[in-house]
Amino acid sequence: MSTGATIIENLKMFWSFTGFHNATVSHLIMILIGLIFIYLAIKKDWEPMLLVPIGFGILIGNIPLFPGLQVGVYEEGSVLNILYQGVKQGFYPPLIFLGIGAMTDFSALISNPKLLLIGAAAQLGIFGAYAISLAIGFTPSEAGAIGIIGGADGPTAIFLSGRLAPDLMGAIAVSAYSYMALVPVIQPPIMRLCTTKKERLIRMKPPRPVSPVEKKIFPIIGFLLTAFIVPSGIPLLGMLFFGNLIKESGVTRRLANTASGPLIDIVTILIGITVGASTQADKFLQGSSVLIFGIGALSFVIATFGGVLFVKFFNLFLKEGNKINPLIGNAGVSAVPDAARVSLNVGLEYDKTNYLLMHAMGPNVAGVIGSAVAAGILLGFLA
Repeated sequence: MSTGATIIENLKMFWSFTGFHNATVSHLIMILIGLIFIYLAIKKDWEPMLLVPIGFGILIGNIPLFPGLQVGVYEEGSVLNILYQGVKQGFYPPLIFLGIGAMTDFSALISNPKLLLIGAAAQLGIFGAYAISLAIGFTPSEAGAIGIIGGADGPTAIFLSGRLAPDLMGAIAVSAYSYMALVPVIQPPIMRLCTTKKERLIRMKPPRPVSPVEKKIFPIIGFLLTAFIVPSGIPLLGMLFFGNLIKESGVTRRLANTASGPLIDIVTILIGITVGASTQADKFLQGSSVLIFGIGALSFVIATFGGVLFVKFFNLFLKEGNKINPLIGNAGVSAVPDAARVSLNVGLEYDKTNYLLMHAMGPNVAGVIGSAVAAGILLGFLA
């Protein structure tokens, strides 16, 4: 064979390895979705810490590959596959919860424990989505994994889907994180629909001061109570309350700073990139993914309705002066602190001096606990 023919053959072989040669319409659709995620994060400032890594991960996962290159996220032994084990085996989510615990101030919940009920009521979205998923044909395990989207908690969704429905993990995780980013868009119309002008103007009593001793005792008691109720939730609950203890103890500041800073940042990068990369077109662009996104949106709506309407119902039993502003009911989902900020912003639309943020943080942090407990319950009877 002549030198010229050899060069041509080599160029043809090189071309067969390129993404341009192996690209399909599905790959281009997924790349467009990744670019939209990045655009929303940068232009609209919608959860950029989550959407930028996930969006870029979608780009990584949808570069068309020649089979056998050993670089894809699903190819055994590849670097991306090794990093993906943190998602698949479920050890990234507890580390995220450790960081959340180390960043969270539970004072609003400790000072007004009845706000815990709002966080519990908002978990209605989880079990509503579970029932809907069962009704349209998903298996019980798949329905449980899909249902957790209603808690608006990405790490919990990854943790549960990795055990109950690994094949659906990509769609579930992206759906959960997407709706977390859309909190400021989805919730306000529902809050206005469910409340009257008089209810939106309710002023709540300032939270009572919480002593350092109470803050130290809370994570210990909180863990023991929840873990005895749902032992299957220990990986998430244990790390959440441990993170809070090292924050509040006053003697482990370095540990708390590491957990709430470098550690959670590193894990957020890894979880975002690998979850995004797992959305390969051949696995992600299926009818089930569309259904999951639809159910996820509905579950989030149900959760918001559940939290707001529960406050309205609860107010029937409270005296004047002790009533709760139902605009904080939306904060019962686990999107901390974005849901609480939505409560504040909607409240300020009707009264520029009514600051609801600290009150909303109570059900908001209760929602974090509630979603972990709900995941433990589902894992307990479905695993």
